Amino acid sequence: MGKLDGKVAVVTGAGTGIGKGIAKAFAAEGCAVVVNGRNIDALNQTVTEITKSGGKAHAVRGDVTQEESVRNLFDETVRLFRRVDLLVNNAGRIAGGPLDQLTLEKWNDVLGVNVTGVFLCTRDAFRIMKKQGGGRIINIGSLAAERPREQSAPYTTSKHAVWGLTKSTALDGREFGITCGQLNPGNTNVERRRASGGRSASGRDVGPEPLISVEDMARAALYMATLPPDANCLEMTVLPLQQVFLGRG
Repeated sequence: MGKLDGKVAVVTGAGTGIGKGIAKAFAAEGCAVVVNGRNIDALNQTVTEITKSGGKAHAVRGDVTQEESVRNLFDETVRLFRRVDLLVNNAGRIAGGPLDQLTLEKWNDVLGVNVTGVFLCTRDAFRIMKKQGGGRIINIGSLAAERPREQSAPYTTSKHAVWGLTKSTALDGREFGITCGQLNPGNTNVERRRASGGRSASGRDVGPEPLISVEDMARAALYMATLPPDANCLEMTVLPLQQVFLGRG
């Protein structure tokens, strides 16, 4: 028996990286997973890898910044599986640059996905979970929610906002059996990082940095997802041992 047998999860940004890793980890524990993102080919690849391993998955293409797209995601999930037990808000944008050179377009793009997208998905999931008597929401934050990099104003601001939304969601969900926690990844060996030789895309380039595996992040999310209904992991930070985080300044 799997740790998530009979559960249904929605994972955004699940075509690549941490989202894909979490979707695969959940499915391996018996969870039916609905994967969401803008690239249908990447989503279908995630579904193929899950189903080949004996798991259950379905792809719903969409944009988390658009109300109708988010509504369709949750309507389709309920149509297929009748419920939503878990939501992982993983979809995100990473961008930065010198503060005086940032464009409004870049600012709005990052805040739109990283904050508005999390809000829209949380709102629709909350409505479903409230009716069914409970559920769990996991927001993928960042070390930037606590300590910013240089030249990372859009990304850092967005992850501080997600931390605020996480706490508000956890508080508002208490009486309905809805938990909400935030997983803060350190530098993770996703496709973007590998392509750039381990360099950051969210702030000043300081060269290649230590990386942790996607599988390690997925195990952390699985721990949060498999807690009993009366327990909540409000915040978890997972980072490479050698990453410069503690002792900054």
